[in-house]
Amino acid sequence: MSDAGDKADKLAKDAAGKKQLAAKEEPKRPPLMVAPSPHVFNTSLTTRGMMVDVLIALVPVTGLSVYLFGWRAVLVLAVCVASCLAAEELFTRFRGRRASLADCSAAVTGLILALSLPPTVPWWVAMIGSFVAITIGKLTFGSLGQNLFNPAMVGRAFVMIGFSKFLGAPAYQLAEASGIVSMATPLTVARDAAAQMPELWPMLLGTVNGSLGETSALACLAGGLYLCARRTASWEVPVGMIGTVAVLAALTQLLVSPESIQAVPALRLTVLEHLSTGALMFGAFFIATDPVTNPITGKGKLWFGVGVGFFVWLLRSFSGYPEGVMFAVLLMNAVVPLINRATVPVPVGGPVPERK
Repeated sequence: MSDAGDKADKLAKDAAGKKQLAAKEEPKRPPLMVAPSPHVFNTSLTTRGMMVDVLIALVPVTGLSVYLFGWRAVLVLAVCVASCLAAEELFTRFRGRRASLADCSAAVTGLILALSLPPTVPWWVAMIGSFVAITIGKLTFGSLGQNLFNPAMVGRAFVMIGFSKFLGAPAYQLAEASGIVSMATPLTVARDAAAQMPELWPMLLGTVNGSLGETSALACLAGGLYLCARRTASWEVPVGMIGTVAVLAALTQLLVSPESIQAVPALRLTVLEHLSTGALMFGAFFIATDPVTNPITGKGKLWFGVGVGFFVWLLRSFSGYPEGVMFAVLLMNAVVPLINRATVPVPVGGPVPERK
């Protein structure tokens, strides 16, 4: 029995030795991670990382709005951000889930909404718009990543329609105020054939009246280029949007007669005036580039930007509203599923043959 036991021990030791030798000789292979999508290999492209990038990019725009409009801007910014955070916490708890305030998405929604509002808006209107943006624009669809429409623009559209007295063209200027708050916005001036447009340089710098975040094209451009460089925003959207407005404005200047411009005064806006005034730059880089409400493919993003740019030019020129960025973005958000279906990329090696 002892001989048989010794023999079994020897065989076990030989097998263990062969196994260790084979393990040393076998090249090391990377571990295979099996997990459901999405598969993120770049840790900087997390939700929190992207939202922090947006907050950083909005620093020039936010700082300038506070410098130009003072306590009015601080009040609107604080109310919108705090209300969005509160709405996210409150209504997520109602659904029996944990709130995700740490991803900064609610803060970004509040900041963008605030920067799209005039400095004279009452605080309670800003609060209502913030709650609508989070509850109807975001949580109704199932929270972040599932909403069809841009939440900030849903909130702004609600207060624009429901409280037009506080967001119409007259609401942007106060008779008793001093400085730029008492001026008409450039796009409002453009609709008066007898009025003279402001000079180009003040519109680029931002020393004109308007929504908190739309006055300075240069500040919006600086933040937008940062987003594109960080790849947080897709360059196809702003290029398609800005390029379309520029082309249509140039064609208008070349083809439309002076008599028609007299009948529709907004058609007199030149290419540079279109690009430097209103919410075009702010919308192109901070609103239309929302990755959740964008198409998936690069070609689709370009089509999306072209569509937004076309509606911006159309609404600015012929609608009853001086600005058209908000409605243009919401209209194109609605057709994103169709754009995704029309721009499905061809697989490598050609399309898969259909079975007969």
